[in-house]
Amino acid sequence: MSHPTGPETGLPVRMPRPRQPGRHRRPEPLAAPEGAPALVLAVPGTPGSNTRSLAEEVMSIARSELPGLEARIGYVDGDDQEFPSLGAVLTQAATERAERAQRAALIREQLSEEEAAALPEVPWQDGPVAVVVPLLAGPDSALMRRIRQAVMDSRTAAELTDVLGPHPLLAEALHVRLSEAGLARADRARLFTVATAADGIILATVGGDEAVQAAGITGMLLAARLAVPVLAAALDVDGAIARTAEQLRGSGSAQLALAPYLIGPEVADGLLKAATDEAQCAASEPLGAYSTIGRLVLSKYATALGIQHPQLQGSPVR
Repeated sequence: MSHPTGPETGLPVRMPRPRQPGRHRRPEPLAAPEGAPALVLAVPGTPGSNTRSLAEEVMSIARSELPGLEARIGYVDGDDQEFPSLGAVLTQAATERAERAQRAALIREQLSEEEAAALPEVPWQDGPVAVVVPLLAGPDSALMRRIRQAVMDSRTAAELTDVLGPHPLLAEALHVRLSEAGLARADRARLFTVATAADGIILATVGGDEAVQAAGITGMLLAARLAVPVLAAALDVDGAIARTAEQLRGSGSAQLALAPYLIGPEVADGLLKAATDEAQCAASEPLGAYSTIGRLVLSKYATALGIQHPQLQGSPVR
């Protein structure tokens, strides 16, 4: 039998189930292809129980979308004990693939030429060991340099994807977090109003000007959903939040809200609280493990490998 990390024998033995007859049969459930590279989630920030819980929930969502997926978590600042570093996770994935290949070769040696020739090829057996997906909503050049360096230092054949945004699904997640905090209506089509709803949104990110520009794309999508002005600002640029708040108030917004364009682990403790104090407004929670985050992580993985998954079709990932 096969399992998430591959068949026990090292060879693909998954047998197709018979399809139900008739025009109304259920579609066959999709599963990760045999031999597919591991999905490794690169988690930034200081590791801790909350960060681990968030990362595990994101990966659980990805696995539910693609059963059989070999999914692992590597921490950019891991200690290789309780929180394995990204490099250590990649090295382990490479070691396990080599062991599976060795077992497969030994089994092939025991077969006749006809039997060996009848065995199906294992896709990606010479491709990347893993696809590394950064747990970042927007670009952060400093963090991406560290992730890229960890991949290089591991000396494994791993592919690194872009960050998750900008993407319409992130605008959806921001809208949900604002509505959960009572700062936006959950649905513009509803006729009632929310007394605490903001009439101006500060989209807070980290990563400097590059991150602000990328967040601005998602901000336009959020503005269209809420029908209020949305401006992006960097938490890690002195005075940027205060200047953005002043700009919004100067254009007529009286009740502001701060929406973190962040997953959570990548922002330093206390930075969001300082920003809300600076802007003198309420804030929603970071995106966290909202369901679309897991779907976007899987989408990045699938796109890197050219895997077609109908649940991931629709809005393109940039």
